[in-house]
Amino acid sequence: MVPSIATLRARLLAAAERRLPALTCLRRSEALPIRLDRRRIYVLPTRFGLGFAVLLFVMLLGALNYGNNAALLMTCLLAAAAGASVFFGFRTVNGLSLLRARADTVHAGEPLPLHFRFAAGTHARPSLRLRRDAAETAFAVAAGMETQATLLVTQTRRGWFRPGRVRLATEYPLGLFHLWSWLHPDLEFLIYPALETPAPPLPSGDGFLGERLNSGANEEHAGLRDYRPGDPPRQIAWKASVRHDRLLARDVDRHSSEALTFDYAQLRGLDAEARIRRLAAWIVAAEAAQRSYTLRLPGEVIGPWLGTTQRHACLRALALLPHANGEPA
Repeated sequence: MVPSIATLRARLLAAAERRLPALTCLRRSEALPIRLDRRRIYVLPTRFGLGFAVLLFVMLLGALNYGNNAALLMTCLLAAAAGASVFFGFRTVNGLSLLRARADTVHAGEPLPLHFRFAAGTHARPSLRLRRDAAETAFAVAAGMETQATLLVTQTRRGWFRPGRVRLATEYPLGLFHLWSWLHPDLEFLIYPALETPAPPLPSGDGFLGERLNSGANEEHAGLRDYRPGDPPRQIAWKASVRHDRLLARDVDRHSSEALTFDYAQLRGLDAEARIRRLAAWIVAAEAAQRSYTLRLPGEVIGPWLGTTQRHACLRALALLPHANGEPA
C-alpha cells in the first residue's frame, strides 16, 4: 500500500524532531516567557505548494521548449513570489513571545479552556494557528500589542493537568509553505473531581458550630469580601465596612448552627472514584446552600468551615487522592 501524503509528512516531521530536538524542545519543558527564534522554526511545502511547484515546472518546460520569453518571465516571477512567501511566513513566527498561560477552574469531564497570552513585538502577526491534539484555534496579534488565544481541551481527568507541547503554525501569506514551531511551557493546572449527577441529598450533620453571628458580632473572625449585588443585608459586615471605607460582606454564612460532615469512610458500597464524585457533589451543594461542612478523608480532616478557601481546600484534597489503578492523581 502506497502511503498517503499526510502519512509521509507525519514521518518527515517525526524524523526532523528526532534529529533536531534542540529546535523543538521535544524532551523538556520551558519556563515562561518563551520567545520563538530562527533556531526552532520548521518549514515544509503544503500540498498546494507542491502542486504549485509542479505547475511552475511544467510552465518552465513549455516556455523553454517554445522559446517564449514572456512565459519564461511569468514563470520566474511566480517562482520569486513563492520564494519570498517563505520569508514573510518566517517573519510572522520569528520573535513571537508566549508571555503567560492560565486555565479556568473546571471539574473532570468538563471542557478545559487554556488561555495563552502572546506578544507580537514590533510587527503584526497575522493568520496564526495554535493546536494541541484535536483542539485548534486561529488568532492574530497586532504590532506592539498582546492577544489571548484559547484552546478547549475536551478530555480531562481529576488531578494535575500538564498541557505538554503546543504547536504554533502559519501558512501566511500564500498557503504554499507550512511554518511551525513547538511551545512546551512548564505549567500544570489542577482539575477538580467530577460531580455525581444527579446530586444526592446532603447528609445530616453530626456536630454544631457552637456560635452564631449576631448583628455586628465576630466580624474580625469572619471571611470578608467585597459586597456583591444580591447579598442579603444580614451578611454585610457593617463595622468592617466603616473601617475600610467600602461595603464588605461576610464570605461565610454561619447562621446555620449545624455543621455537615462528609466522611469518605462512611460511603460504603461505592468504589473510590464514586466516593470522590459524591463528596465533590456534596461540597458544591453545601456551598450553594450556605451550610458549613467538614470533609473527612483518610489521614486528613478539613473544616468545619464555609467559603471559597474551604471549597478549594476540599476539592483539591479530593482531586489529589490516588487513583484506583495506583497511578498518581
